[in-house]
Amino acid sequence: MANTGNTLLALITGAAIGAGVGLLYAPDSGDKTRKKLKKDAQQAQDRFNKRYHETSSNLSEKAKQARMDFEERLEETLSSASHKADDILSAMESKLEELRKQNAKLQKDKPGKSGKTPDKAVV
Repeated sequence: MANTGNTLLALITGAAIGAGVGLLYAPDSGDKTRKKLKKDAQQAQDRFNKRYHETSSNLSEKAKQARMDFEERLEETLSSASHKADDILSAMESKLEELRKQNAKLQKDKPGKSGKTPDKAVV
């Protein structure tokens, strides 16, 4: 990474030196050269602003899409969890009903105690 930074710095330095030498040997007068530089700088700024807005717009769109994808996946996960919870509750209710029937049968099969009513199971 440091090598890339040094290369970029050398490239920018070389461009600045080249621009300075070009200005010294420019065939136009100082006024024309300044106007030309101003025009080129304005065009460069316009290009930069355009790319900045394009990039910003693209990032906003990608962020919106990522949010929508996340919300969709979250909804699917919650739906799946809800269905699984329903299945678990249904299985537990079935098991509870089965246990109640077994309890009732055990209470029915239990020999009676001297005229007392059979004990009731608490469920």
